[in-house]
Amino acid sequence: MKKILVLGAGLSSSYLIKYLLDHASTENWQITVADSNLAAAQLKIHNHSHANAISLNIMDDGARETTIAANDLVISLLPPTLHIVAAKDCIKHKKHLVTASYISEEMEQLDAAAKEAGVLLLNECGLDPGIDHLSAMKIIHEIEERGGTVTSFKSFCGGLVAPEYDDNPWNYKFTWNPRNVVLAGQATAKYLENGVLKFIPVAHIFEQTEQVTLDGYGEFESYANRDSLGYIEPYGITQAKTVLRGTLRKKGYSEAWNLLVKLGLTDDSFVIHEANKLTLRKWVNAFVPGTDLAQLENRICKHLNIDAASDSFQKLVWLGILSDERITLHEATPAQILQTVLQQKWKLQSGELDMIVMKHQINFRIENSELRIESELVVKGEDEVLTAMAKTVGLPMAIAAKLILQNKIQSRGVHMPLSKEFYEPILTELETYCVKFVERESQLN
Repeated sequence: MKKILVLGAGLSSSYLIKYLLDHASTENWQITVADSNLAAAQLKIHNHSHANAISLNIMDDGARETTIAANDLVISLLPPTLHIVAAKDCIKHKKHLVTASYISEEMEQLDAAAKEAGVLLLNECGLDPGIDHLSAMKIIHEIEERGGTVTSFKSFCGGLVAPEYDDNPWNYKFTWNPRNVVLAGQATAKYLENGVLKFIPVAHIFEQTEQVTLDGYGEFESYANRDSLGYIEPYGITQAKTVLRGTLRKKGYSEAWNLLVKLGLTDDSFVIHEANKLTLRKWVNAFVPGTDLAQLENRICKHLNIDAASDSFQKLVWLGILSDERITLHEATPAQILQTVLQQKWKLQSGELDMIVMKHQINFRIENSELRIESELVVKGEDEVLTAMAKTVGLPMAIAAKLILQNKIQSRGVHMPLSKEFYEPILTELETYCVKFVERESQLN
């Protein structure tokens, strides 16, 4: 019997754990779900005969190490900064590890030790990063097999609300970690455009957007991700003149979000003491020049040089941040206060579904022909627990775990899923779960 340890039973764990439980009998697995909240872990396993739930403090070195040592493979759904402690235990006790997070510098430094221990530390195997890697590398390798060279690579991804439940002026609801949404765009974006290195400073991330159309779903807008340049070498697209990755939102979102940025409400660098003594209106008032609370709306519009009747300003009003509702947090950063507001206004309600959208636009040259492949993915959630986000983050990790335990993946060391041994079987099985890309090829010249 093979033993799998899942660290974390949060929102993104639901589909992953369901997959493991569904395959536990045929694969002869024993699943342990560990979380600091025992009730959350118990809820996920549904009293399954091949599973058990335990309470685990990940910072309890003895308990963590003992638990990891007792299993064959670990899937970490912990916050990214905590993967490293699990990874070190996995190397020490010769256990494989799978995560959905970006490879950190600390993780990268474990490559030699992981190879020596004969274990795989597979990272970036969720949605973005994850499915984006799998699908992009499939196309890139197919282009190379045809004798082609990639000249432009653009990739976009977004977690949104399904159109039939898109009922607020922001056209957005939380489908993943709210804090990550609030803190998005707080680092300079770097990318390549027509052979020219480009930067978008933090102050302008949400001002420089690109229109993206998905077949059957209309127009979206994309703001640039933090670092697109880091994909050039791993993807082997060194001859590409344009390399850009971005996050998708519905049109109008970025302009309104930029107002929150300009006001300073997304700032996470300082704490407001006794914030609960303030109303939301007084909180916003503190960021706007002047003091007349009764004229706050006019002062905001003057400060931001916008019209009170504009869609963007009306989006701010709809959030309720200009109301006399009292702040509930005692000590909090502006970003944390904003997050509490948004979690109420952008909550995915019972019965509502989310949606994942992803698009690759890859231009390539074969002899004298310029061609383009557009590859699109749209996935809708099944319910508010088995969300599209949980499905697309969790399934690639679960499938990878199965392949590793079946000895069908031979890579060892620190990896992201870029080679055919990863993308071919994982993409094939994802299609059986309706996670399937639609590709179109066109001639550009």
